[in-house]
Amino acid sequence: MKKIISIVLLSFLIFSIPLSAQKKGFYENVQKKNINKLLDDLNTLAANADFKNYFDLFAQESQYIGTDATEVWQKQEFKDWAKPYFDKKTTWNFKSLKRNIYFSKDGNYAWFDEVLDTQMKICRGSGVLEKIGGKWKIKQYVLSATIPNEVIDEVTKIKTPIEDVFIQKLKNN
Repeated sequence: MKKIISIVLLSFLIFSIPLSAQKKGFYENVQKKNINKLLDDLNTLAANADFKNYFDLFAQESQYIGTDATEVWQKQEFKDWAKPYFDKKTTWNFKSLKRNIYFSKDGNYAWFDEVLDTQMKICRGSGVLEKIGGKWKIKQYVLSATIPNEVIDEVTKIKTPIEDVFIQKLKNN
């Protein structure tokens, strides 16, 4: 009888571990699909100048960091900055070329990085999402302009006079 119980317990352990791993993998795949849709929608809504639905994808307490060193906005600040562009239908049109998504152990946070095709050529989008009320919301989005290593010296020369002023201002604060 002890042998039978041992075999049953051992069988349960052997089969339950892969099932829980499969369940976790399935859950992550579903969540990745949801996040991919959210980020693709973010790009489409911006391209279509859909102000309300674009900003509904951001958490109430969220931040957008743009390509310029001065562009660090809380949600309302970003909305205020972006509103004229949405009103004039002169928004941006980004297309994701490659995206990576990662999850916290508890499954309540995700972070991503992506390579984007934009009017500025290749940019990088990255950010953090939080599951709020069962829905993913953007907590932070960072847009970075990429600079190929082959031209970094020339780009540095161009931006030096502008950014030296900003660097000095930051050092003085």
